[in-house]
Amino acid sequence: MQIRRARPEDLAAAGDVTVAAYAEFSEGNTDGYVERLRDAARRDREAEVWVATPDDSEEILGTVTICPDGSVWREVSKPGEGEFRMLAVAPEARGRGVGGALVDLVVDRFRQEGARAVVMSTLPVMTSAHRIYEAVGFVRAPELDWSPTETVHLIGYRLELEV
Repeated sequence: MQIRRARPEDLAAAGDVTVAAYAEFSEGNTDGYVERLRDAARRDREAEVWVATPDDSEEILGTVTICPDGSVWREVSKPGEGEFRMLAVAPEARGRGVGGALVDLVVDRFRQEGARAVVMSTLPVMTSAHRIYEAVGFVRAPELDWSPTETVHLIGYRLELEV
């Protein structure tokens, strides 16, 4: 598997993979958030979209949005902390280490930049993703819990980085 910054020709597929990965957690076409999930081109303009592909193909197995300092996509991070969003693995690629590899990329990236921690938000029901985060060393951070809407409640995770 290779992990690289998304190219313009990857962005539509990255959006589709994100929508497919989040399908069980959304309300389908009536859910306005689905279009935000699909719009990887916007995320790449305002943050950074990264993709995982097989070594021998350009198929998008998974994607993650890295939110550098100054990105409008940052929700819970403070200065000196890294943040990522919308970790997504294509349903047919689950169980193959894609999610863990993408999280490792994020952690390595922010460690190299000197961040003191990496933080993120997730839905409480995304237990498979929680296992990936916890395997890397993320811990629940209730102080990061928040609700972007009246019906959506997110929980926070934090990974302290050695400086």
